[in-house]
Amino acid sequence: MAHKTIKVALIGNPNTGKTSVFNLLTGLHQQVGNYPGITVEKKIGYCKLSKTVKATILDLPGTYSLNASSIDENVVIELLLNKNDENFPHVAVVVSEVENLKRNLLVFTQIKDLEIPAILVINMSDRMKQKGINLDIPFLESELNTKIALVSSRKKDGIEKLKDLILNYTTLSTEPCLNASSIDVDYFDKLRKAFPNQLVYKLWLVITQDVNFLNLDRNEIKSSFTKSHADLRRLQQKETIKRYQFINDTLKIGQTIDQSKASDLRAKLDRILTHKIFGYFIFFFILFAIFQSIFDWSSIPMEFIDSTFANLASFTKKNLPTGEFTNLLSEGIIPGIGGIIIFIPQIAFLFLFISVLEESGYMSRVVFLMDKIMRRYGLSGKSIVPLISGTACAIPAIMSARNIENWKERLITILVTPFITCSARLPVYAILISLIIPKGRILGFISLQGLTLMVLYLLGFVIAIGSAYILNKILKVQSKSYFIVEMPSYKVPLFKNVAINVVEKTKAFVFGAGKIILAISVILWFLGSHGPSNDFGKAQEIVQNQFNQSDINYNQRQLDDAVSSFKLEHSYMGIMGKSIEPAIKPLGYDWKIGIAVVSSFAAREVFVGTLATIYSVGSQSDEQDTIKNRMAQEEDSKGNKIFNFPTGISLLLFYAFAMQCVSTLAIVKKETNSWKWPIIQLFFMTGFAYVTALIAYQLLK
Repeated sequence: MAHKTIKVALIGNPNTGKTSVFNLLTGLHQQVGNYPGITVEKKIGYCKLSKTVKATILDLPGTYSLNASSIDENVVIELLLNKNDENFPHVAVVVSEVENLKRNLLVFTQIKDLEIPAILVINMSDRMKQKGINLDIPFLESELNTKIALVSSRKKDGIEKLKDLILNYTTLSTEPCLNASSIDVDYFDKLRKAFPNQLVYKLWLVITQDVNFLNLDRNEIKSSFTKSHADLRRLQQKETIKRYQFINDTLKIGQTIDQSKASDLRAKLDRILTHKIFGYFIFFFILFAIFQSIFDWSSIPMEFIDSTFANLASFTKKNLPTGEFTNLLSEGIIPGIGGIIIFIPQIAFLFLFISVLEESGYMSRVVFLMDKIMRRYGLSGKSIVPLISGTACAIPAIMSARNIENWKERLITILVTPFITCSARLPVYAILISLIIPKGRILGFISLQGLTLMVLYLLGFVIAIGSAYILNKILKVQSKSYFIVEMPSYKVPLFKNVAINVVEKTKAFVFGAGKIILAISVILWFLGSHGPSNDFGKAQEIVQNQFNQSDINYNQRQLDDAVSSFKLEHSYMGIMGKSIEPAIKPLGYDWKIGIAVVSSFAAREVFVGTLATIYSVGSQSDEQDTIKNRMAQEEDSKGNKIFNFPTGISLLLFYAFAMQCVSTLAIVKKETNSWKWPIIQLFFMTGFAYVTALIAYQLLK
């Protein structure tokens, strides 16, 4: 029997639990991509409604109304206006939450005017008793001309009813809730007569919004029904007031709130967490706990993964026939994969903590708290969202800056966000900190390594803010900005939401950065295993003669290691590294580190995988050394440790500030629509990183 597919659009204000509903409906049956031509994230999930019917659920960006003020909100409007769009929904599911129905219902009444079958989901129903809220569902359904699903995403209640309503969407009324055209009867009557085959509210959105509409000539409509910008704004305000009057009248009867029965700690918690002094100390303490945990909790699985891949590489080399393919596996592919997998624990823990902060509602308090600091540096509180998101990845963080309406603030945010320590830097920080910072503790519980990691994160934030201050003085753009942030209710994070987020983000790291790391590892293995000169081919003979002439007692393993090192130095990779060594030697780097630095321009985390490949190629030792051990044992010609304290600090500072990510440059070009800004960004950040690393090494050596 053929399966029928129902297309569902999931719509709602931010912080209504829309993502939780999406996750409950779809589970892990999700795909994430971008809308064609723009960088707005697109999430699609799949849900089985019956034996013969399934649903394709599109999770649209959060929007407060159909009066768009950002690219994200435009996506919602363009989809709902265009029936020719492949994702145009059979039914719209509008997610609201029980404590903010008045605000949430605005977008619902607008969607009803588009005569699309719509279901209203009232989420967080488990909080009704706690808040002293009572709803008259039959009355609300009658007034809103819809069906309502009371849902508790925390307790997983109401999802089956929602599925049933989606399955029977054809029975839903498409009548509007109110007559919006009464804001200007004559004007809307003329619209209706000029375009009798189109919905009048759809025409109104085309006139007032910067949206595309395939079936109509937007310029024709605007020229025929022209009004001044001020008049259009006045009518929009009248429409909004009229809708809220209807919503207020409906909720006066349909919703009752008895404050005497409420038991709410939200106000008390907000007074503490957003306090002008204690709020910052609490945020600092939370960050401190996160970075301590990242190092402490991930150390055991990381050591296990590191030793496992070292053992696997050694086993492969010993047990497979000698040849190029075996060398490729043991020196290129296995160390390359190991350089990816080893950091999964730390990446997963980072995303775990970020997800918990977002799910609990605390992240919005951080945005509010940091607004007071942001304004002093030419930014608004909205800028903190990209900056905090930058701890995961600069690319989506820069995309999220489009919600900043003020162009100057948005540009400054885009330019300084790459200074924030992202998850790609975490592998570099982790391996270097473990090499140069001892595992000791202060006061018995403060890990020195965790403290160093937090200092690097804070340093990136401080430099980002400082750069923003300078840019605010340099960029002469007159502008005004307004900051509005919504404070969602505190919630205990849902395990399923957190787990899905951690899994998806970690998969993105493994399959996104992982492909780059593995590809570069194989290329580097080839460059390190082959060379253009006769010396490379005669390495065994040359090294044997050198050993014989030196009268030094040696064994076969020492000879093999010396031959491998000689080959590496005279390989294509060695020649490339030697050519750039004069420029990086003042920073404390040898040619091997130079190769890793250059190759990591594709992605910062490639640095560790590159060194793993280089040291695998450059050693014939039978010992099953881990990446960390090989780096710790590396010495220069004078017998000094390569990865000593001055060099380690120099590298940490270089990676803290350098623009070592070609993907970030590409997204900056896309978001600013110019190569000017990414080029300035590249040269400034790299130059600043070089000078900082140079000063640090020269002072510490």
